[in-house]
Amino acid sequence: MSLFQPVIAPEVFALRPDFRALSIYAAGITNSAGTSDTLAVLAHACKSPCSEPWAEHHREAWRDAYRAFGAKPQRTPCSTEALLKRVARDGALTSVNAVVDLYNAVSLRFAIPVGGENTESYAGTPHLVRATGSEKFETMQTGAPHTEAPEPGEVIWRDEQGTTCRRWNWRQCARTRIEITTTNMWFVLEALNPMPDTALMEAGTVLIRGLRMLSPQSSVEACLLESGGSTALSPNFFI
Repeated sequence: MSLFQPVIAPEVFALRPDFRALSIYAAGITNSAGTSDTLAVLAHACKSPCSEPWAEHHREAWRDAYRAFGAKPQRTPCSTEALLKRVARDGALTSVNAVVDLYNAVSLRFAIPVGGENTESYAGTPHLVRATGSEKFETMQTGAPHTEAPEPGEVIWRDEQGTTCRRWNWRQCARTRIEITTTNMWFVLEALNPMPDTALMEAGTVLIRGLRMLSPQSSVEACLLESGGSTALSPNFFI
């Protein structure tokens, strides 16, 4: 059992029975500004985003999922769609830090939403739920802290303190972002049909190998969550 085991509410699977989440907990990571290796990985992903036959259909599946809980994906797209739009507009992504660059590269390469959280700033267990509308969401607006609330019925990630990511994987809160000083981290790779499970596992393998490249002595645990339950995955699976 992972040290950081997320919980997905039944109403989320009722909305999308095909939803799968690959949960990865990594401890003892030495983060930094982008390195030559992570910058090269990110640049390559920007130049060659996923072109698999299922990639555009996967993006459309996320648009449908957003519409199903009342969001407008053309205004608030899923995270991988937002990255692809930025790359189409600017030709590249600005480096954030080595770890964030790695998971953004995975998102682009595999056309999959990838989230990364600082577990030391997390309050309790991550829950993926449909919001009541009373949950706090702490973000930044015009450079200043700003608190708002999700819409009732919106799919959100939350902890005991409030909303950590709005509209499933659209926007992360400020509190749990991975910074250069972050050492313990949780990642979630979120798939819908028609993304194959083999591609989901390959995406997880690429991310874990990147983390081990940064920190060979780090420890990693992974778990696959789907409508039928959760399955712990051996670290050797990702070698």
